[in-house]
Amino acid sequence: MALTDTELAMLELERSWFTVAGTKDEAIRERFGMSSAAYYQALNALIEREDAVEADPLTVRRLRRMRDRRRAERAGRRVI
Repeated sequence: MALTDTELAMLELERSWFTVAGTKDEAIRERFGMSSAAYYQALNALIEREDAVEADPLTVRRLRRMRDRRRAERAGRRVI
């Protein structure tokens, strides 16, 4: 399954968001017309797809590492 234009634009934003004027949240709202929460839910689903890896392997792998690191940090902070 090929990536949509929106999905490709999401990967592009993640690759170069630091060059965008304003905040990342503003860029998300302006480009995609969605909240940050909705964007990140869509992005997390996107980076699990093999066609996303094929389209932009460096960005997808970096995003996966960052997500996995945050999950591990949250898991380590849990008190039972």
